[in-house]
Parts: sequence; structure tokens; C-alpha cells
Amino acid sequence: QVQLEESGGGLVQAGGSLRLSCAASGRAFSSYAMGWFRQAPGKERVFVTTKSWAGRTTYYAYSVKGRFTISRDSSKNTVYLQMNSLNPEDTAIYYCAAGPRVSTDPGPYDYWGQGTQVTVSS
Repeated sequence: QVQLEESGGGLVQAGGSLRLSCAASGRAFSSYAMGWFRQAPGKERVFVTTKSWAGRTTYYAYSVKGRFTISRDSSKNTVYLQMNSLNPEDTAIYYCAAGPRVSTDPGPYDYWGQGTQVTVSS
């Protein structure tokens, strides 16, 4: 069992930056692939980025590539999402997830956090 808790969301102006954190508790955090998804109002949850448990494989959604960076610190059981050059289209609830393998689809992820709101003003 893995529990995930996101933090770091908030209100930021367009062009600004935020860093989200996802703290994991429970066993075997380092054996899970970690992903970030987001859900805007009235829309479905969509893939943002994911990183394998060993960190060798990383994928980004086209819309965030070059602006967002995922990283993980196994010593702290934490995964981060550094978001730069934010724009209003990035406004959403951001969720972290843990699963057995990297995937751009939410299905394979077994554990989810409660989400953290990111709002980008124009």
C-alpha cells in the first residue's frame, strides 16, 4: 500500500513557476513508476509526465515538454514536478500517481493522491 500526498499548488501569473511535491508513504516507493496527471474543470484527467522507478525512462506530454520537469528523490520518498513558463491552459488539479510501470494512460496506476490545485492567471 502506498499513500500519496501532493503539495505546492497555488495561484501564479502567466510566465511564472511552481514546484509540486508528492510525498509517498508506505512500502517500496522506489519500485514504483511515478506519474503526474492533471484535470481541468469539465475535462477528463490527462497525462502530464511519468518517470520509471529507476529513473531511466521519462515521458512528457507534448504540451508541457521543455517547460515541466519530473524528478524523484528516493531518499525522501518524494517526486517533484517543476513547472516553468506557466500559462492559463495549465490551470488544473494536478494528481500524482504510482504504478508498476510507466504509462501515459491513467489505468495502470494503482495509487493516487488527492490532487493539488494550480491556477495560472493571465
